[in-house]
Amino acid sequence: MWQLVPVGVAIAKRPRLWPTAWRQTFRMAPSRWWARPPFLPLPAADYASFRSSTMYGGDGSTPPDPADVVVWLEWCRRWPDLSA
Repeated sequence: MWQLVPVGVAIAKRPRLWPTAWRQTFRMAPSRWWARPPFLPLPAADYASFRSSTMYGGDGSTPPDPADVVVWLEWCRRWPDLSA
């Protein structure tokens, strides 16, 4: 989980992405995340591993690159505008 600190710092520097990051955090969280340790809305480990493997290759253990997360959140923020 400590690998997410650089991602959090990158998002903290961009207030316009805060609502999008908040929304995406809860969209990726497994249902009833509050009922299981660590009681945080983190994506399921197998989902995070799959996403890492498809993005960076390897076994899925590579932590996300903060710049990649920022680009993805920008895309998520603009998505409704792109579909018009």
